[in-house]
Amino acid sequence: MNLPNKLTVTRVILIPFFVFALLYQGGENQTFRWAAAAVFIVASLTDLLDGKIARKYNLVTNFGKFMDPLADKLLVCSALICLIELRQLPAWMVIIIISREFIISGFRLVASDNGIVIAASYWGKFKTTFQMIAVVLLIVNLPALTFITNLCVWAALVLTVVSLVDYLFKNHKVLTEGSM
Repeated sequence: MNLPNKLTVTRVILIPFFVFALLYQGGENQTFRWAAAAVFIVASLTDLLDGKIARKYNLVTNFGKFMDPLADKLLVCSALICLIELRQLPAWMVIIIISREFIISGFRLVASDNGIVIAASYWGKFKTTFQMIAVVLLIVNLPALTFITNLCVWAALVLTVVSLVDYLFKNHKVLTEGSM
């Protein structure tokens, strides 16, 4: 269990604490919301760190390849579902975002079976960045930042769709021919 894998496991362990803090007292306790934001930010930073450390020190493992994207999806999906519960996001937006994650995961699985690795694209990285920013802004829920929050939410949604189309367009041969 190397450092990047420990960071990934830490991210998964933080999820229940994040969910508890965000939903505590129906999301009405601002102190707990700030705590939830802090936990979400720390968990998000472990995602950034684990990949950099794994690549820099050649600590890439099969466990990390499997768990890192799963931990990311669990964190983001947990946040988005909680924000539906708190009536801060419409379910249809979250369905689009989660659907994209399932489609890309399935796509990567098919590619992997054919010995193809589909790397993260810049669109996917932009999508993740805007999703993380939007989630933090929604968690802290500051009325003065409503315009910026809404802008980030819509940017995250647009980038979700754009990154999906980009992945499918660039890698369509994975499904149509079985190889690239």
